[in-house]
Amino acid sequence: MKMTEENIAANSEITMDDVKNLIIKKDEIEEQIKAYYDVLEDQGVGVEGPLVDAEGYPRADVNLYQIRTARHNISCLQNDHKAVMAEIEEALHKLHAREKAKREQDEAEAQHEAAEQQVTLPAPFARVDAVTQGSPASGAGLRVGDEVIEFGSVNTENFQNLQNIAAVVQHSEGKPLRVTVIREGQKTQMSLTPQRWSGRGLLGCNIVPIHR
Repeated sequence: MKMTEENIAANSEITMDDVKNLIIKKDEIEEQIKAYYDVLEDQGVGVEGPLVDAEGYPRADVNLYQIRTARHNISCLQNDHKAVMAEIEEALHKLHAREKAKREQDEAEAQHEAAEQQVTLPAPFARVDAVTQGSPASGAGLRVGDEVIEFGSVNTENFQNLQNIAAVVQHSEGKPLRVTVIREGQKTQMSLTPQRWSGRGLLGCNIVPIHR
C-alpha cells in the first residue's frame, strides 16, 4: 500500500487531521476485507477451504476465479491494514511528543520571562498599605500590598521621602499620573488622577516608604 509512511516521514508536522484520515483509511480497508470475507462465505469455502475435489480436480461447484481473487485481495488488504495501524500509532506518538515538547517549551519560556522580569525590575521605594473604596486610587486599580516603583515623576532613582509623592500629587490635581507597581512579582501599570472626592485627600490611599 502506498500510503502515508513516506508522506509522514517527509512531513513531521503531524496534525489530528492526518490521524483522522489514517483512521478513515483503516475503516475503509476493514470494510473491504469484510466484503471479501462475505464473498468467501457465500461460496462456502472460507480462506483455507480446498479448491479441489477428492480426486484432485478443480471444484466445479464454486467460482474458483472469484475465490482466488477474494483470497488474494484479503491477503493484500491485511498487509495494508497492518501498515496503516503502524502509521496511526506512529502519528499519535509524534503528535503527543510534539505537544509535550511544546508544553515544556512554553513552561520554560514562562519561567525564563518571570526570572528575567524579576531580575530587571527596579527596587520598590514605597508600599500601599490602605486603599479606600470609591476613591481615585481604588478606581485606578491600586491595591493594598502594591509596591511602588514609579509614581508620576518619582521613581526608585530619585525618591527621597514621601514628600516627593505628596508634591507630585498636589501639582497634578485633575491630571493623570502614571503609576507603576510590583504586584505578585509582576510589573503592573495604571493611570491615577488625583482629584477631590467624598473622602480625605486627593488619592484615598495610604503609602508608606520601604526602608532598605
